[in-house]
Amino acid sequence: MNPHGSPLSAMEKLSSTTTLTAHQSLVIKQTYMLLGLAVVAAITGGVVGSSSVTLARFFSSWVGMIVAIVALNGIPMIALAVRDKPMLGVFVLFADGLISGLVLSPILFFAARVAPGLIFAALAITALVFLAVTGYVFISGRTFSAPRGLMIGMFVSIMAAVVLNGFLNIGWLGMLISAGIGIMGVLALVSSTSGVLHSPDSNSPVAGALALFAGVFNVFVAALNILLRLAGGGRRDD
Repeated sequence: MNPHGSPLSAMEKLSSTTTLTAHQSLVIKQTYMLLGLAVVAAITGGVVGSSSVTLARFFSSWVGMIVAIVALNGIPMIALAVRDKPMLGVFVLFADGLISGLVLSPILFFAARVAPGLIFAALAITALVFLAVTGYVFISGRTFSAPRGLMIGMFVSIMAAVVLNGFLNIGWLGMLISAGIGIMGVLALVSSTSGVLHSPDSNSPVAGALALFAGVFNVFVAALNILLRLAGGGRRDD
């Protein structure tokens, strides 16, 4: 690890191999555990939002959009401000995940009624990317190799697309796009992990988990939007 925490270029984040101290190895594992907590919170919020017409209508309104923008930007700032207070930081991180899931109420509510299987597909792609990179982090010991993490994640993404096609019959185009989404997610997560390891906040699991959660959240949103469009769900009948 760069002892000065100097920022890496995009290419360096994807090609670097970082040797960790015992403390750094512990912190990155704690970071991924907290990331898992935020993901579970987001899923909880998403489940609530997908079944609530009230939340779907609220977050579709201009007031709801403003609330969403303020919350999605304000809560991470609060989490960063209390990152040195573990219990409070974890609580705010959980709240960030929960609110992120609730904010997706409009698209989740719509998808749950026109193509519920696509929510599962988007979640499966995101979960497998997350689990692949998380698994690598936990078995990598004192060395984090971005290229090796990329290879594992890309392989899992391709296999996930094949399996999804078997369940949902999304066709070759759907398989290619699903695999592409997964690979982009792997690139984002591995790049973010390298960035976290070389960040001045590398000793704060809360700050690291916040940075990684943004990538996981964006993968799910992109996957669901693209799969809905492939299924023709992007057209609503008024």
